[in-house]
Amino acid sequence: MSFGILSLPRSSQRTRNSGEGAHRLEIQVNYDYREDDMRNLLDVVRLAEFVISKEGNPDSTEVSISFVSNDAIHELNREWRGVDRPTDVLSFECDGFDDDMPIMQDEVFELGDIVVAPDVAETQAPTYGLSFEHEMSLLITHGLLHLCGYDHMEDEEAREMEARERELLTEFWGIPFSRSAADAQDESSVS
Repeated sequence: MSFGILSLPRSSQRTRNSGEGAHRLEIQVNYDYREDDMRNLLDVVRLAEFVISKEGNPDSTEVSISFVSNDAIHELNREWRGVDRPTDVLSFECDGFDDDMPIMQDEVFELGDIVVAPDVAETQAPTYGLSFEHEMSLLITHGLLHLCGYDHMEDEEAREMEARERELLTEFWGIPFSRSAADAQDESSVS
């Protein structure tokens, strides 16, 4: 499986291929950092399957989700966004929804790569009134929505994306999902 532009070490992987046939939903989770914590915190594959299916992606979708250190995400943030600091989540799109080619159910659709910094998430979770688990679920959902074409560069786009995050996570967790503290007034670290 080939994913996007990232060349992260694949020290510990969990892949689930859902369904029968040659091309089915494939989610590669790379536990490159805090492996035990991440494996015990959240069923990342189940969350990714849920979001991908709710967003109407083809059955042949492939995506990777990597957990990395602050130093690693800082380097990626500097290299790809020109921002010289760690961030919580980065998304790297492959076969975009904005491309002119149709999405075929029987061909592999490489959605892209998501990179998450658990240390950043753990530090900022209390600011938003969330548990570490819920903050991680938000960041993974946020990254997946970016890969599905959502953005937050304009206020209206941000409202739409945040509403979709709340809707998806409320359904996923079975309880109302919301960030507090006026969403900490500075969403600039979420990318």
